[in-house]
Amino acid sequence: MPTPAYWFQREEYLARLARVQAELKKRDLDGLVAFLPETVTWVTGYFTRAYGTLQFAIIPADGEPTLFCRDVEEYYLDTTCVFPDRVMWTDSDDRMKVAADAIRSRMGPNAKLGIELSAWPLSAGRFEYLKTAIPGILWQDESNLAPTMRLIKSPAEIAYQRLAAKAAEAGMQAAIDASEVGVSEREMAAQICAAMIRAGSDLPGPGVMSSGERAFHLHGGYSDRVLEAGDIVQIEVTPNVHHYHARFMRPIRIAPARDDDHAIVEKLIAIQDAALAEVRPGVAATVPDSIYRDGILSAGLRETYTNKTFYSVGLLLQPNGGEPLEAEPSCTWKFEPGQTFHTYLLASGYGMSETIAITETGYERLTNFPRKLFVK
Repeated sequence: MPTPAYWFQREEYLARLARVQAELKKRDLDGLVAFLPETVTWVTGYFTRAYGTLQFAIIPADGEPTLFCRDVEEYYLDTTCVFPDRVMWTDSDDRMKVAADAIRSRMGPNAKLGIELSAWPLSAGRFEYLKTAIPGILWQDESNLAPTMRLIKSPAEIAYQRLAAKAAEAGMQAAIDASEVGVSEREMAAQICAAMIRAGSDLPGPGVMSSGERAFHLHGGYSDRVLEAGDIVQIEVTPNVHHYHARFMRPIRIAPARDDDHAIVEKLIAIQDAALAEVRPGVAATVPDSIYRDGILSAGLRETYTNKTFYSVGLLLQPNGGEPLEAEPSCTWKFEPGQTFHTYLLASGYGMSETIAITETGYERLTNFPRKLFVK
C-alpha cells in the first residue's frame, strides 16, 4: 500500500471542503464539478503532474468528493488525496462517456450543479458533451467559488510560500553571480534553475528573464543572447514549494552603470516603500496602487502606467500565473489578513518587486533580498 504524503493535515482539507459545501448550500446547488486543477488539489489534496489530462472532482453539497482521472494516476490518488472515492478511465475508454456516467451516478440525472466554466481543462466541446449526455442536469457557472476562497491562506499555506521565497533568493543570487560580459542568457538561466531546485523549488523557473532591448519589455524568456557591457538584465525568479509560489524582481546592470541608473532604482524603491507603508487590513487596494502610479508618473519615469500593481499568488499550477485578485485603478477590494501578493513596479527596464503576506496589523515581506541596483 502506498505511503500517504499529504501536503497538509487531513483536518485542513476537511475544513476547506466544509467551506465549499456551505457555499453550495447557500447557492441552492447539489454539488460542484471542479475542473480547475487548483480547486481539485486545494479541496481534495490530489495532485499529479499530469493534471492536464481529463480529470475533475465531483464535490457534493453533502458527503465526500469523488475524483475522476486517468487510471495510471492511481498511485498519486493513494498518496495525495484524502478522500477514497474515485472513477478512473483507461486509454481505450470513451473518456467523456465515463465522465458523464460518473457525474450521473454520483449526483443523479436531475441535479443542479455548479461547474467551473472558466477552467482551462474544460473545453467547449467537453461541456457540450456533458450537457447532451446528461440533459436533466441544470448547470450553473461557479468559476469563482473556490478561487475566491483560496485568496485567504492558512498559516500552513503561507509557510510553503516562505520556503518558496528562500528558493527565490537563492535563484536571484545565482543570477547576480552569473551576470558577466560574454555569458549567455541560457547559461545564466541554468544557474538560476539549479540554485532554486537545490533550495527546494518544485519547478525550475527561472521566470521572466531578458537582456538588451528585450529588458524593456515584460515577460521575456531566456535565449542564446550573450550579455554585453552596459546591458540591463531583467530578472523575476518564480519558484514554488508544493506549488505555492513566491517571486520577486531585482535590477541588474552589466557594467558600466551610470549615476542615472542608480537614481532610477532608488526612486523605484522609495515609491514602493511609500506604497507598502499603506498596506494593512481594511485599506482599499487603490490606495497603494495610486501611490505606485502617481509616483512613477510624477517622477517622469514613464509616460503612462497601465500595469496592475498587486496580484494574489498562492497555489498556482501552470499555465496559471496568478490568482484573480488584482490592484488597478478601478478595483473595489480591500486588504485582508491571510492574503498573499506579488507587488511590483517597472520603469526604464528596471523592475523591483516583493511577495508579501497580509497580517493582522500590516504585512510581512516574504522575500527578503537586498534592494538595490546590482552592477556586475
